[in-house]
Amino acid sequence: MAKYKYDLRGVSATKDEVHAAIKDLDKGLYPKAFCKILPDIAGKDADYVNLMHADTSGTKTSLAYLYWKETGDLSVWKGIAQDALVMNIDDMACVGCVDDIILSSTIGRNKNLISGDVIATLIQSAVTLTEQLKEQGVNIHLAGGETADVGDIVRTIDVGYTAFARMKKEELLVNNIQAGDLIVGFASYGQASYEDAYNGGMGSNGLTSARHDVLDKMYATKYPDSYDAANTPDEVVYLGSKKLTDKVVIDGVETDIGKLILSPTRTYLPVIKSIFEECRAGLSGMIHCTGGAQSKVLKFVDNDVHIIKDNLLPIPPLFQIIKEESGTDWQEMYQVFNMGHRLEVYLKPAYAEKVVAIGKKYNIDTKIIGRVEAADQRKVSILAPDDQWLSYLS
Repeated sequence: MAKYKYDLRGVSATKDEVHAAIKDLDKGLYPKAFCKILPDIAGKDADYVNLMHADTSGTKTSLAYLYWKETGDLSVWKGIAQDALVMNIDDMACVGCVDDIILSSTIGRNKNLISGDVIATLIQSAVTLTEQLKEQGVNIHLAGGETADVGDIVRTIDVGYTAFARMKKEELLVNNIQAGDLIVGFASYGQASYEDAYNGGMGSNGLTSARHDVLDKMYATKYPDSYDAANTPDEVVYLGSKKLTDKVVIDGVETDIGKLILSPTRTYLPVIKSIFEECRAGLSGMIHCTGGAQSKVLKFVDNDVHIIKDNLLPIPPLFQIIKEESGTDWQEMYQVFNMGHRLEVYLKPAYAEKVVAIGKKYNIDTKIIGRVEAADQRKVSILAPDDQWLSYLS
């Protein structure tokens, strides 16, 4: 099988090598939970558990670097702090951890390329986001972190967080996705009630493809430090026709291509908190469609079920642009990009409409996108826009 362009660029939607490397590690108390759950190590209370999680904003920092160097606009770094933070807290929310999360940052930069103003913007932006979440009833506690000048090993900058929380074991949601469940999808695009601008829906996955498939070849020459020039085949480097500041109009509002792709990763924490408060008894599972995108759920089912997504939300403009610029087939698109929804909830049918209403209360496009059926093999099937069925196997 020919390699996806994503693989040729040195990244992977499936992370097969990583999963092979960690296959023998302890998977915690509940291997099918969406993040690792440990015994209550500090408190030694059998009724409580500890949660740890770590993640970064990925290669989105490279695009922010490009935009900042081209325009001088520091504001794009605000979204990078949110990206790294949300990739942790939303994963933890999927097991029911929706409050009192402790976060510590790890930032590695090339001091010759990344100024102190960038670091200050990242740190202050994290503080601002936690203050905004507190207004939504979600308490996030920043515990400092480490910022290191490591130009010998980091090309521009890497931004990550490690998260910790302690919660009651009885409040956990451990994925137990069953035949008969319905699937509710929550849009990654638009403007949620707690956001201050239109969100393109990118999240923090697929940025390597988005950058190289959409942007013009001039950026390879102008900013060779924005990619791995020594090891990436030239035929997959900056293949698009767009400039970062090319204008696009969405819902009557003008923005540019760079800022559209750099839209901060939406947090669903306020929504998820409401779902747990109002519909906990009806939940079978919750999936944050990050690495692996629409095939992600396969990692979190342990019985043979057929997950059918045949009523997806519309593909937002950003992913339409990526598809048109890249010519990437639907099979790869749906495994690399969230394609319009980054959160899906698996639940008993009686609760579906109530969960849909919760999403809409926050001005997020929400609908029943599919169902789960019994099968003799774990499988995801997606109905693509051209009525082609896509299949992903465990």
